[in-house]
Amino acid sequence: MTGFSQRIRPHVDAELAAATKDEAAGRPHDAFRHLERAHVLGQASTAQHVRVHWEMFRWGWRQRDLGECAGQLLRIAGAATKTAIGLVPHGNTGGANISPFKRLPVSPELERVIQSARTDRS
Repeated sequence: MTGFSQRIRPHVDAELAAATKDEAAGRPHDAFRHLERAHVLGQASTAQHVRVHWEMFRWGWRQRDLGECAGQLLRIAGAATKTAIGLVPHGNTGGANISPFKRLPVSPELERVIQSARTDRS
């Protein structure tokens, strides 16, 4: 696992935990927002990128959202094969409701976390 992947993982973990908590509390749409945040944070790491898409697939399955499931299967394959060569649209939130090629702005909060994980060498 790369340095970036190791440094970003706790932040991805926190968003995934928040998603689990919201879904358990009956707030599936809030849960998906945390999955989207996890995606933005982890999309530069193959391991984290694939992991988040898998969690999005599982969310779609539990919601019985076949469109989300199908979209996530395609995105899992793309994340596994394209992330390492840098073919990811920065800021894309990762859901099937948006083109997998569309770049999106990143919130200043998440951008600070990403930049810190990229530059921290401790």
